[in-house]
Amino acid sequence: MVRMPAYLTIGELSRRSGVAASALRFYETVGLIEADRTSGNQRRYPRHMLRRIAFIRAAQRVGLSLDEVKMALSALPAGRTPTKADWARVAERWTVRIDRQIADLELLKSQLTGCVGCGCLSLRKCSLANPNDVVGRTQSGPAWLATQDPPSPFPQRAGLAESEGR
Repeated sequence: MVRMPAYLTIGELSRRSGVAASALRFYETVGLIEADRTSGNQRRYPRHMLRRIAFIRAAQRVGLSLDEVKMALSALPAGRTPTKADWARVAERWTVRIDRQIADLELLKSQLTGCVGCGCLSLRKCSLANPNDVVGRTQSGPAWLATQDPPSPFPQRAGLAESEGR
């Protein structure tokens, strides 16, 4: 039976996790993962950091911020591989957040389907591009869709944008 090393170099961790070494250094800097240092100041990551990185990537995939990930990881035990029960506690905290996100995405999907289907390009009626006709208070027409920067619905900001040459 081959015994796996207890620690991984940054290159090994990068290859095993599929995360760039620069991202691993960033995760370490912001406190999401941690490494020991050799006498030559090289990073050595405990093997259980692979699970933390997988967790970070999964959380990012569902739209959670790194601050939310950090808060969740802080609830996990330090210095050992988290158990299934540890992970279950973390996941339970996110259920409400993820359910709310799913509901928001379903609403967006239903509005987008209606908007794309009608093809009216009406900024007055479009609940995606112009909720509550905010832009209609200062400007009108579908020209907004042909520009890179939408007109500002806030008059004080619109003047600033014009003075900056936008």
